[in-house]
Amino acid sequence: MCKTKKSTDAIEPKRADSKPRKSFNSSFSSIPDLPANNSTSTTNFPNTGSSDNIKNYSSKSSVSSRASLSSLKDSLPENPHVYELSEIRAATNNFKANKFSSSSSSRWRCSLRSKEVIVFQRKLRRPMELPELQDRVLMIGRSHHSSLVKLLGASISGNYIYLVYEFVDGANLAECLRNPKNPSFTVLSTWLSRMQVATDLAHGLEYIQHCTGLSSGFVHNHIKSSSVIVTGESLNAKICHFGTAELCGEISESQSSDSAKLKRSNSRGMKVEGTRGYMAPEFQSTGIASQKSDVYAFGVVVLELLSGEEALKYSFEEEGGGYRRVSVIDTAREVMVDGGGDGVVRRWVDRRLRDSYPVEVAERMVRLGLDCVEEDPDKRPDMGRVALLVSKLYMESQQWAERIGIPTDFSVSMAPR
Repeated sequence: MCKTKKSTDAIEPKRADSKPRKSFNSSFSSIPDLPANNSTSTTNFPNTGSSDNIKNYSSKSSVSSRASLSSLKDSLPENPHVYELSEIRAATNNFKANKFSSSSSSRWRCSLRSKEVIVFQRKLRRPMELPELQDRVLMIGRSHHSSLVKLLGASISGNYIYLVYEFVDGANLAECLRNPKNPSFTVLSTWLSRMQVATDLAHGLEYIQHCTGLSSGFVHNHIKSSSVIVTGESLNAKICHFGTAELCGEISESQSSDSAKLKRSNSRGMKVEGTRGYMAPEFQSTGIASQKSDVYAFGVVVLELLSGEEALKYSFEEEGGGYRRVSVIDTAREVMVDGGGDGVVRRWVDRRLRDSYPVEVAERMVRLGLDCVEEDPDKRPDMGRVALLVSKLYMESQQWAERIGIPTDFSVSMAPR
């Protein structure tokens, strides 16, 4: 399942019986046809009264060709860089400009080489020399997918690595679903918008696991709602931190097709890098990340999308005076324990959708999410199968929307409410 609806299409060679395509640049149309072979023949240039005219025409044609090639080169994706730390320092105003901090890293929004970027500072889990960094950056940079935030480069300084990603205008999925200032508001207020996010995530993760041309068993290891960006007007989703686990040394060199051990430099134990609520059971107990643990985290995000609830939270119980652990997985299982049903599913799905969604599709999405979070990793589906099913359910949702007259295009504002 390497070819997805989001994959970059290859350009097919032109068939002999196909119609000629239009030129990339209109200046090419003024160049006369050249001989089809190397035999001697005379080419009639316009206004070729003298050799000077011929030279001038050739010069203009050459300039036009160079300009067209230059514009074509600019449109191609740029290879990722290994930056000098001084360049990162200058772009971030010595790490003072537009700084954001989280429990696992610091990040800065800045301009680097005329591009708006986000720079993440993360700790290296093991030493990494420059040649290895270059190889890994180029390996990650080979991948291009519309559902992934692109890695532009990296830099190492001491025990820290600085990862440079393209800046994407939007908000993370957790904020889109749960606005602390206005809990009743959500950007994703329609069923189709949430199915769009689920489809983008499914195809992006399938691409990571099967279609990148990377080493077998490539693991993302940071799938969660706060690591997904929902873009401005289109409400498409992009997966952040693609390649972070690989570049930070979280994934060992002995990575196999089924699993990858997480190592920490100068430490006898395993370093488990994950977020509560998204870590698969085997990941929590052994510290081993795999593609199946990414499938588990994807399933949690799907259940978040459907319910609007956090992956894991603690609610205060007035009777006992203590806190109760509430997992979105547990509440979804309770809904489906007796086979689901319209009324039960409607009570569980996010009420801000106002019951405006195809219930059968919603029920099948809940079942898919629960399949992805099976305790036994071998029972979890492959992401290729998941992407196909989500795409099918998205199309069924579009057909439902067309039948009842709901607009299928999105244009919203992410300004504060």
